[in-house]
Amino acid sequence: MAHTTLIVDDDPTQRRLMQAQAERCGFQVLLASGGQEALDVLNGPKGANVSLVLLDLVMPGVDGLGVLQQLRPTHPSLPVIVLTAQGGIDTAVGAMRAGADDFLVKPASPERLQVSMQNALKLKALTGEVQRLKKVNDGRLSFGDLIAESPSMRVVLRMAERAAQSNIPILIEGESGVGKEVVARAIQGGSDRSGKPFVAVNCGAIPDTLIESILFGHEKGSFTGAVDKHIGKFQEASGGTLFLDEIGELRLDMQVKLLRAIQEGEVDPVGAKRPVKVDIRLISATNRNLQQQVQEGKFREDLFYRLNVFPIALPPLRDRREDIPGLVAHFIRRFAVEENKKLVGIEPAALDMLSSFNWPGNIRQLENTVFRAVVLCDGDCLRAGDFPQVASQLGIAVRSTHFDDDAEGIAPRYVPVAPPRVPALEAGAGNREGLNVVGVDGHLRKLEEIEFELIRFAIEKYEGHMSEVARRLGIGRSTLYRKLREMGIDEPRAGAA
Repeated sequence: MAHTTLIVDDDPTQRRLMQAQAERCGFQVLLASGGQEALDVLNGPKGANVSLVLLDLVMPGVDGLGVLQQLRPTHPSLPVIVLTAQGGIDTAVGAMRAGADDFLVKPASPERLQVSMQNALKLKALTGEVQRLKKVNDGRLSFGDLIAESPSMRVVLRMAERAAQSNIPILIEGESGVGKEVVARAIQGGSDRSGKPFVAVNCGAIPDTLIESILFGHEKGSFTGAVDKHIGKFQEASGGTLFLDEIGELRLDMQVKLLRAIQEGEVDPVGAKRPVKVDIRLISATNRNLQQQVQEGKFREDLFYRLNVFPIALPPLRDRREDIPGLVAHFIRRFAVEENKKLVGIEPAALDMLSSFNWPGNIRQLENTVFRAVVLCDGDCLRAGDFPQVASQLGIAVRSTHFDDDAEGIAPRYVPVAPPRVPALEAGAGNREGLNVVGVDGHLRKLEEIEFELIRFAIEKYEGHMSEVARRLGIGRSTLYRKLREMGIDEPRAGAA
């Protein structure tokens, strides 16, 4: 999943040059020959996928400044790099004031263009991460900030949006790691308590001797060690939302006090002479079957009915695989910023592998898996080899990019499964050889060798019709011609389109 850049230039030669450079850096490319065409792309269905714009300043019709003026109100955070042959100070200042993130004078060297593109994306990622953290900290995380492309998740969020409009108690059910707290924060952000305190309490992590004090507070001197007055989580959340995670872990005697606090809207701090009024929105969460716990006598029935007024069941990640690409992209951007890595995305084969995994630990496991891959990746794109544990469990042969020390030095580690083989490619009636991805030494062949054979085969199969060859290979014609030159393959004449 590479970033997509939109190249806007009325000069076809410049477009081809910048396209080749962008593709060499791992970007997918969209092209526009003028300002109005660029605006149509950005405001159309493909606009949501554009991560960066390379914009010529001097163009007929709508020029670069005109594009910037119309672009900023609708795409305020989209990075734009302006390129122009007119390199005057006034021109640069005008472009930057209009909203450009960088200004390059044509012809820009490939190295300078690459650095500028990487810096623009890094700045965008930093800005996005700061905004996300600010929303979480301010209690303003919205449903629009959640990644929910799967039908099952969209149904869940529609229910959550309706629940957010009232003060009804909500019980979020789901396996560990599915994102129950994130949904609870979005409910808070979509309610009239947005911007108010959001206090999360993990009921399973509180020692039995301290749970009453932590939830309801205590007075100074009320017990040994109570050297100061302490307000509990209920009072901290007053005016906002109290999120009680793993509510099924709460012991029975505390369930009684919790039920009274919810019903009466007041708490009794330990050692206090009178109760304290609180105004909270209660959201509970559990990965257990509370109905079954009620039947087994481990959870109070009256408290269960008080909490389970509006149940929301979050599906596990294996039932919402459509969300995996968006989640992976989000985690890559986030961890690349935190670890100061220049990552542009993930290879399609690696993403397909992650999407086919069952993820028993759900989103939390996916997050930690991507984190590990980002930390250990030395390239600009995550590959299947960066996820050796996932590949091993799926039975996929990949060369790990991580290394282990052995007696003879540092040796690369391989996932010990049978090597894959691409199905046979038929150039003629009797050809059943197939395209081997493994050499005679048992290791994967170099990518350029396999690519060379595939391009030669495609040219033969489609009789030199280069437009068809490029379309079938999923690349642009200019990219195909460039690869032919790099490989020393003569450009076919007969049948070339």
